[in-house]
Amino acid sequence: MKIGFIGLGNMACAMIAGMLKKGLVGPQDLIGSAKTAKTLERAAEAYHMETTLDNCKVAAVADILFLAVKPQFFQEVIEQVRQEAKPGALVVSIAAGRGLDYLQQAFGRPDLKIIRCMPNTPALVQEGCTAVCPAENVPGQDLEVVLALLRSFGTVSLVPERLMDVVVGISGSSPAYVFLFLEAMADQAVAEGMPRAQAYEMAAQAVLGSAKLLLMTGKHPGELKDMVCSPKGTTIQAVKVLEEAGFRGIVMDAVEACVRTSREL
Repeated sequence: MKIGFIGLGNMACAMIAGMLKKGLVGPQDLIGSAKTAKTLERAAEAYHMETTLDNCKVAAVADILFLAVKPQFFQEVIEQVRQEAKPGALVVSIAAGRGLDYLQQAFGRPDLKIIRCMPNTPALVQEGCTAVCPAENVPGQDLEVVLALLRSFGTVSLVPERLMDVVVGISGSSPAYVFLFLEAMADQAVAEGMPRAQAYEMAAQAVLGSAKLLLMTGKHPGELKDMVCSPKGTTIQAVKVLEEAGFRGIVMDAVEACVRTSREL
């Protein structure tokens, strides 16, 4: 089985690294294309995979073809490779704002089996969260192959396509919100005298541990929050400030803006 990537940016490389690390594929099973020789050299050196400047070459041999380019380049890329794609290939898109109907019409190839997915950047450390939506003509066994590849760098959830824009807001883009939150906490710790490197480490571990606690216990976030808030304690005072500033409403507004933008792409 040959796996091809059109686009070898950070997300594609995170996916490739996860697949190789889990032993699901070997370097000989991979081929990727990019716009610049520098990008190709970096991928070839890191993963010992075949690379090329020719998108059509990738499409012609790939049993599973990942489209890992920005949404604004989809039309151009699909026009290049639509006739070159291997008959019956699985085509997996990782772009926001490009639905299954768009992809099927753009390719104009009923034999191609298209899957839409949305990973996020924690895939770089094999802690990604990927939502997946297959077209109706994707057989269950083919879907399972793709899901196994995606699980190599994190968790995977099947979602209906109507929720894919919501996925962008809650998962695809949300690492940026978390990094902003971490940076703000660390900035104040620095203002209080803590070295910045230590502040980042402690803030990041607190977020990591809190997320793991939620996932492992299955408890409601409000219940876990209450466990930290002692009567007349320090934590409830911080929570009070966040609530007075509209913290939850601001976060909801941010997610709404992200979802809306994804729908408009």
